[in-house]
Amino acid sequence: MVASNSSDTRAGLSLALPALMLFTGVVVIPLAMTVMLSFHDWGQYKGIEPVFILKNWIEIFDDPYYAEMFWRTFRVALLATLITAVFGVPEAYILNRMQGPWKGLFLLVIIGPLLISVVARTLGWALLFGGNNGLANKLLMTLGLINSPVRFMFTETGMVIALAHAMMPFMVLAVWTALQRLDPQIENAALSLGANSLTVVRRIVLPQIMPGVLSGAIIVFSLSASAFATPAIIGGRRLKVAATLAYDEFLNTLNWPLGAAVAVLLLIALVLIVVGSNALIERRYQEMFR
Repeated sequence: MVASNSSDTRAGLSLALPALMLFTGVVVIPLAMTVMLSFHDWGQYKGIEPVFILKNWIEIFDDPYYAEMFWRTFRVALLATLITAVFGVPEAYILNRMQGPWKGLFLLVIIGPLLISVVARTLGWALLFGGNNGLANKLLMTLGLINSPVRFMFTETGMVIALAHAMMPFMVLAVWTALQRLDPQIENAALSLGANSLTVVRRIVLPQIMPGVLSGAIIVFSLSASAFATPAIIGGRRLKVAATLAYDEFLNTLNWPLGAAVAVLLLIALVLIVVGSNALIERRYQEMFR
């Protein structure tokens, strides 16, 4: 029995070894090199010096410019997450109630954008926004929702709208997966006992799918906070977030150590937020996860 267990362990390790080597090569080593780079020095004429200093980290924590950058990053990500939750949860519920070919068709409509490059989709939003005479402003003024054109390009509003659209499929799929575990007979029982549809959704459906909503929110927030293409195109060069700031430090000013420090700090913040949120969700809905 002992020999059999030892053989199973060796077989498991041999099967996992290629994946571990790949993970180490493409994730662990580049990440470790980035962390080390963030402690190096840089000068316009001397380039990168492989010394251990805290100059880049001190600059980030001392300069309010970087605090504003990170605050904007998480503010935009949070607003995009709220919008995807407000529109994505009803969308997933309606999708789950559909029958026959309509269900497959609308599921394809929802996940279809994931097959298109996020750059192409963001350029589409840039065309829709398009200044004062953009299609979005014309539509809003035709509907009587606004009296004068609203500026979308190079604003946080435009970034939030474009990010919410890009991340919507992740929220819908997370909620839709939670709805698959919901017993429809519970809704029917509540309706037969006299509850109206709104009460059923509010008191039965929402509490049971809340873990899916929160999981989707974590995914959307993480992807929005680390997004690059959408903030770079819609926000432009003046309205930066952490990802575009790191890009500019790497490729425009060539200050790689400072760019590495920004990237590592963004990663640490996201890991803390995701791990903390996940721990709260598991503690709150521990019974449902069993």
